[in-house]
Amino acid sequence: MAAKTTVGMNNEQGREVKRLFSAMNIMAWFCLAVGVIMCLINIGHFSDKNLTLMVGIGFLVGSVFIYTIGTAINMVENRKMEHEKRQ
Repeated sequence: MAAKTTVGMNNEQGREVKRLFSAMNIMAWFCLAVGVIMCLINIGHFSDKNLTLMVGIGFLVGSVFIYTIGTAINMVENRKMEHEKRQ
């Protein structure tokens, strides 16, 4: 009985992690698209005083961090579930 409860909780937790990974993946791609659009809007004035360019670059960098964190969370959860299956 206790084993079934533990497996049920792990399965539910796994679904939540996959949902979180999907949401972070969507957010990362959205930030990447916004960053590219903002960079291309006013690229003619290429300097550090161009606010839209600087914010666009921030979105580009932020999208990489969001994707990396989401992937890391997913990998840790997969490894944890594999370790629990072995035992």
